[in-house]
Amino acid sequence: MSDSEKPKLGMRAPLGLKRTVETGKVKQSFSHGRSNTVIVETKRSRVLRRPGDPEPQSTPAAAPVPEPEVQKAAAPAAPAPRPAAPAPRPQAAALQRPMTPLERREQQERLLREAEEARMAANEENRRREERMRAEASEEEKRRAEENKRAEEERAKQAEADAQRAAEETTKAAEESPAAPAAAAQAEEAQPEARSSAGTPPPRRFTPVARPEPPARPARTAAGRPGGDDRRQSGKLTVTRALDDEGGARARSLAALKRAREKDKRHHQQGGPQVKQVREVVVPETITVAELANRMAERGADLVKALFKMGMPVTLTQTIDQDTAELLVTEFGHTLKRVSESDIDIVASHDADPEDTLQPRAPVVTIMGHVDHGKTSLLDALRGTDVVRGEAGGITQHIGAYQVQVKSGDRITFLDTPGHEAFSEMRGRGANITDIVVVVVAADDGIRPQTIEAINHTKAAGVPMIVAINKVDKPGGNPQKVREALLQYDVQVEEMGGDVQDVEVSALAKTGLDELIEKILLQAELLELKANPDREAEGTVVEAQLDKGRGPVATILVRKGTLRVGDIFVVGAESGKVRALIDDKGKNIKEAGPSMPVEVLGLSGVPGAGDPLTVVENEARAREVAAYRAGVIQAKRTTQAPASLESMFSQLREKQAQQYPVVVKADTQGSVEAIVGSLNKISTDLIQVRILHSGVGGITESDVTLAAASRAPIIGFNVRANAKAREIATRDQVALKYYDVIYDLLDEIRAAMAGQLGPEAIEHVVGRAEIREVFSAGKHGRAAGLLVVEGFIRKALRARITREDVIIYNGSIASLRRFKDDVPEVRAGLECGVTFESHTDIKPGDFLETFEVEMRERTL
Repeated sequence: MSDSEKPKLGMRAPLGLKRTVETGKVKQSFSHGRSNTVIVETKRSRVLRRPGDPEPQSTPAAAPVPEPEVQKAAAPAAPAPRPAAPAPRPQAAALQRPMTPLERREQQERLLREAEEARMAANEENRRREERMRAEASEEEKRRAEENKRAEEERAKQAEADAQRAAEETTKAAEESPAAPAAAAQAEEAQPEARSSAGTPPPRRFTPVARPEPPARPARTAAGRPGGDDRRQSGKLTVTRALDDEGGARARSLAALKRAREKDKRHHQQGGPQVKQVREVVVPETITVAELANRMAERGADLVKALFKMGMPVTLTQTIDQDTAELLVTEFGHTLKRVSESDIDIVASHDADPEDTLQPRAPVVTIMGHVDHGKTSLLDALRGTDVVRGEAGGITQHIGAYQVQVKSGDRITFLDTPGHEAFSEMRGRGANITDIVVVVVAADDGIRPQTIEAINHTKAAGVPMIVAINKVDKPGGNPQKVREALLQYDVQVEEMGGDVQDVEVSALAKTGLDELIEKILLQAELLELKANPDREAEGTVVEAQLDKGRGPVATILVRKGTLRVGDIFVVGAESGKVRALIDDKGKNIKEAGPSMPVEVLGLSGVPGAGDPLTVVENEARAREVAAYRAGVIQAKRTTQAPASLESMFSQLREKQAQQYPVVVKADTQGSVEAIVGSLNKISTDLIQVRILHSGVGGITESDVTLAAASRAPIIGFNVRANAKAREIATRDQVALKYYDVIYDLLDEIRAAMAGQLGPEAIEHVVGRAEIREVFSAGKHGRAAGLLVVEGFIRKALRARITREDVIIYNGSIASLRRFKDDVPEVRAGLECGVTFESHTDIKPGDFLETFEVEMRERTL
């Protein structure tokens, strides 16, 4: 090879491919866009030969390269044999040399492309095979469909033949029977159906036919043409694409259905108004605009706009009457249904039960009287138990309900009411739910204020009275004096010619008890007490409390019917379902009849003492009535009285008076009411008790937080604070005051309120003088000549000047002189001269008063 034919360094014979690098250089590409240029040197390979052998020629650059195994495997599937490789070009012999790395890489890429083409050809062949199989399946399906169709046609022809045969038989029978026209008409009806079935077969009912599959979608290549399966260039495979490739219809998702529904809704709104749904709107006597809009299923703003057009500017929370609500309901195209309180609320039935359903019931006897006259001790003697030990201070704080079975087998229900004046309301409730009242009077103490109140409650309730003169065995007791004292209050006992029974008893000695029981039973027999036990129960709450382990617990006195476990009831503004019934002895029972006191568990909240209990049909009705009653109570609490001049002045006085905030927690509802009422009674014009919160149950963290905001003490009556509440109270310096006797509670609160007011300033006027002359007094301004008419004038005391009983100066005396001498004091009948500090508006005829101020401890 000559030097002119030898290729230069870095050059090679062309291989038919376009070079991508410069001469003598190779550009390397790496990941993340990095690259590098390398200089390549081409060297001849060293060939070893024997001496004398000719020099071997280098292999041509375009020598055939063996194909890979993939290409050989795909070769039999090719439609035609591969043509022979073309002969090498003449100039290639001169360039025979080993391949450079670049050439080897290009050759590998070419082989890979050929392998990919072979794979694609194999995939195409597989696809064609699948199409042929699918076509064969379709042909099989068509063949089955044709067979089913032919079977249907044969059945249709058979049915037509049967119909014709039936028509012929009907025609023959019609000629012999008078009912021929009807049968002929039925045949005529059957024939058209048969004829129609002959032309178009009826729908198949019992022959299952396979549903033909939808035609498969043609696969698309990267170029968009049908055929091929270029998944390498088709991107990420998703569920949607996979389902699309399957060719079957997929179920719509919930989100898609929701979007479609919203789209239809918008379309209807834009296209025109929908058909308005007319509703029957239940409207009570008063209702808020927002609640009316909710019941009408209308926008509240539309109702407000309509009322504004009617000349009534209102808000959503404002209450409107029934007539205004009717205008709105009619305006919006709905119908109105008026309801009243009697329609929603449950009124205790006063109707008389049928006579044949009434059965005798036990009398309900209430024990009343003054404090410490022996009411509870008398009940203990009757029950054979000791209830006094459970009461703090020996006085009754709650209403106790007990049922006693006497020797004769009869039962008597006793209600023990407290005698303290704070429990006046509780005694009033006790008198209203009782049949007989036993007024206990101590023989040694006589008639007391609470005794008089008990007599008044009994007369107001219209129930018979029995006077029990207790402590007759005590020295100094005089029962006859008690009978005479009762005459002052229009109570005449039988021994004094009246109709009121009396009996002398001793609770400690247990004397006279049998006689008392006999008179109670006699009085009950005269009353003929009966009730119907076979009806829905009605009762009255005697006492209610929040028990820590059992929740709200109410002592119920059943008046009518029978209360059973599982009954749904309404009591006051609370509702519930009877979970358990517990009698006065602590035993669980299944039912409670008339005149029986029981503890009821299962309430939604603590009702008020005296609230009526009524059994209803279902829980929805119970919740409706309870919600209505709660709304009435809330409306009464928030309704303001009409403004008047007196109310305005009373509000001003209340604002001027100091507030003593307290939080009251007690064990029962009756105790809470008694404490709140007593605290309100000790309020004065200068300081008033403000009840921040009152409730039943122990002291909780929320109570302490509420009290801390107003720096108020917490009063706990027979209850205590939990650990967390005590911790918060210590941190926030909230006073926790525990009591178990109401006397001590009222005394300490009264003293605390007086302490908040501070000591009381009391003025004592010690002297009075008349100003006779006024003259100049140098630097002190003007001096006054006085005549002391009463008491004495002293320089150290405070002084004020009045003109026609109007105070024009209040200060002190600067100097006091008699003639020219300074004196400390001038008594009545003498004349003197005085000067005042910074005051010159004095005239003859004014009066001067000197007074002392005494700071005295305040009491309420």
